[in-house]
Amino acid sequence: MVRWSADGVVAVTGAGGRLGSRLAFRLAAEGARQKLVTRSPDHVPRLDDGRPLPESQVARIDGYDDAEGLRRAFDRVRTVFLVSAAESANRVELHTAAIDAAVAAGVERLVYVSFVGAAPDAVFTFARDHWHTEEHLRASGLRWTVLRDNIYHHALTTFVGPDGVIRGPAGDGRVASVSHDDVADVATAVLLDEKPRRHDGVTYEVTGPQALTLHEVAAILSEAAGRTIVYEPETVEEAYASRASAGVEDHVVAGWVSSYEAIAAGALEHVSDDVPRLVGRPARSLAQWLDDYPAEWAHLLVRDRA
Repeated sequence: MVRWSADGVVAVTGAGGRLGSRLAFRLAAEGARQKLVTRSPDHVPRLDDGRPLPESQVARIDGYDDAEGLRRAFDRVRTVFLVSAAESANRVELHTAAIDAAVAAGVERLVYVSFVGAAPDAVFTFARDHWHTEEHLRASGLRWTVLRDNIYHHALTTFVGPDGVIRGPAGDGRVASVSHDDVADVATAVLLDEKPRRHDGVTYEVTGPQALTLHEVAAILSEAAGRTIVYEPETVEEAYASRASAGVEDHVVAGWVSSYEAIAAGALEHVSDDVPRLVGRPARSLAQWLDDYPAEWAHLLVRDRA
């Protein structure tokens, strides 16, 4: 049964990704009208009976810098769910271009996926990009809601090196990581509320139910994977040196290293009650997520066999 219809069609960006696809399934289950916006139409989820969606419900864009493509995608859409772009040197420009396209298309409301602790001087360098995006959104004239997510549970599994070691300058800091499903559930609650305006101008902090040290994360991953995974703290200097040969741009390395620094600084340790308050159930812990979604962290097992 549709709980909400006042805000019309929802455009879901990043519809082929982990978060966008999960949201698309939830909106479909509620009977909400939506348009899936993606760079890769072949990757969008097949909803309802498993058949491909009609072309009118899928919009292909070349990226957030595709202004004309975005305007077409957002045509006759009242609400946009904006998944943040992949990390890049011009990430803020991409986000602001997408927001401007929404304004140009006559969109009324935008829900943006940000990051906890977003600030101009955030320790985590990528969180600074989110702050600048939020500022542009606030000045856009759109009705807006911001979901500031913590690090995803899945991302923590990618911290593990091929040798089963998590290395980084996180010290004994804690991280309240969250599942993509919980973020999708919060987004669904915000988008489909019978009184959507109660979420206008509100910033939610979307976290898991507990804050763990990386030593504790490693122990939980070890239990799930059936292999030894450990955390070895690095200094900041060691972290930059160990990633110097990764073959990526400097700003990407800075983002990797500063994510650990943010944990050490306590910037990611706050446990919010926004998931249980909006969704009506506790957030999923890392251990619960590992039990529920083994395919999401199968790379840990593959590495062990390599």
